Amino acid sequence: MAESAATRRWQLADPIPAEISAELAAYSPVMRQLLFNRGIHTARSAQEYFDDSGLYNRPEYDPFRLPGMEAAVERLLAAIRAGERVAVYGDYDVDGLTAVVLITQVLEELGASVRPYIPNRFEEGYGLNSDAVDTLANEGIRLILTVDCGIRSVNEALYARERGVDLIISDHHEPKEVIPDALAVICQKLPESAYPNRNLAGVGLAFKLAQALLKRTGVFIPQAEEWLDLVALGTVADIVPLTGENRSLVRSGLRLLRQGTRPGVISLAGVAGVKLNRLTAADIGFLLAPRLNANGRLDTGLKALSLLMSRDLYETGYLAQELDVQNRERQELTRSIQAAAELLADPSSGLIFAVHPEFNQGVVGLVASRLSETYYRPAVIGQQMEAFTRASCRSIPEFHITRALDECADLMERHGGHAAAAGFTIRNERVPELRQRLEAIVRRELDGADLRPLLRADMVLEFNQLNIALYEDIGQLQPTGEGNRDAVFVSRNVTVRQKRLVGKDNAHLKLVLKQGQISIDAIAFNQGKLAPELPDVVDVMYHFEINEYNQIENFQLRIKDIRAAGSVDGIQA
Repeated sequence: MAESAATRRWQLADPIPAEISAELAAYSPVMRQLLFNRGIHTARSAQEYFDDSGLYNRPEYDPFRLPGMEAAVERLLAAIRAGERVAVYGDYDVDGLTAVVLITQVLEELGASVRPYIPNRFEEGYGLNSDAVDTLANEGIRLILTVDCGIRSVNEALYARERGVDLIISDHHEPKEVIPDALAVICQKLPESAYPNRNLAGVGLAFKLAQALLKRTGVFIPQAEEWLDLVALGTVADIVPLTGENRSLVRSGLRLLRQGTRPGVISLAGVAGVKLNRLTAADIGFLLAPRLNANGRLDTGLKALSLLMSRDLYETGYLAQELDVQNRERQELTRSIQAAAELLADPSSGLIFAVHPEFNQGVVGLVASRLSETYYRPAVIGQQMEAFTRASCRSIPEFHITRALDECADLMERHGGHAAAAGFTIRNERVPELRQRLEAIVRRELDGADLRPLLRADMVLEFNQLNIALYEDIGQLQPTGEGNRDAVFVSRNVTVRQKRLVGKDNAHLKLVLKQGQISIDAIAFNQGKLAPELPDVVDVMYHFEINEYNQIENFQLRIKDIRAAGSVDGIQA
């Protein structure tokens, strides 16, 4: 690869205006700034931010405000009354898996006979496919409910109709101009949708369907909350904004997860080294979700599905061990394919593009994500098979990858995704033209842009402000994630007292930093390469947290970036 990894720009949030600070006077000065940075400018909005419990049950979030919901509920309840078998067709990622488990268990609770179906990534690819429709129709199934997929399955919807199968689509992805001709299409992003939350994950949408079903059958809505643990898992894993209703769903789901009511999660937390009673959204994103995803990346996804469905702690313990082994295999495979892709790619074109027959379809998305983050360019990584190439795409905030693919739709068999992530299938002979056209779109859209990652910080702090009161303040921001980021601080003119390399291949940098009379431990993950040239006096950008080691807890800085003291590029002086 011709270019080196991108350097980073720093940006400090504007100071809170005096009038907004006065409006938020009930909170500490640091919390006022943190709230202001997250778009919370009034006492009322702050109160709603801190007390969003049950937001998903409020009238404005009535599930029947979603298009297609009425028809879907009517058909599903008719199937239950008639004793019809219902297929719940999902996806092999965490969002899809949790959505399948949730709806399967809710329908079974209502007396339905349910056939959960997860497509094989390697044989069927993503989304609804005609072969699966055949399989299910041949089993006698006349009703398929999709979750987390289907919104772009126009041809497959027509085929289901030809086979005499009713199709209900529940999908949170962006629709095309042509909507599938299904019995019902539930999607908050449809043009006619009046639903206020356009950012529900697939499992979040499944939860709204569960609410509607239970509401229509006369079962008290609070019973739907029994499945909020699954909603939290899938919502965090799918990296949708943790604001408004989503944040309320995840907050409630985390409380349920911490109670340890689902054997599969108990077993998974055990192999991941997660203390379930202190589970955070970050634990889901970095420790639990990768192990669930690993099964669908290297295999069929059925073991992960069984783990979440099972009530047998012995069975889930065995399955969790298998997923943990697969996750280690996935990590090694990702590293090797990333190294190979770097040799094939040419970022000077503005686009990282690499396809190869030996790339594993299950991890190309992870490789694309890592390369996009490292080089701050859109990335397309794919596996070239005998006739077709299947690829995953990841992008940067400045470039909407799915819209770019839409411009090239005539070349592809299928495609879909979000602004930052997408996938497609294309005939091999068309790959060179697709690459050329995407590179042209990248040049058009990003010409003149400063393509360096932008790291945002909330405010500058001195080490003497890093105390238990601050830690408790920032804890109130939880659950944090996309759209509701964790607090990030900057400290300047910090002395490096000690440094050493730790972790596998000495990848991480362990530090002791001092400012004034105060010293504090710090860890810079995957930044071990900085050690040889690290200055004695630095500016640091970090998260403030507690680290537990050998049952001893100490404050720690988790470093996002570190640079020579006095560097002011992109940050207020």
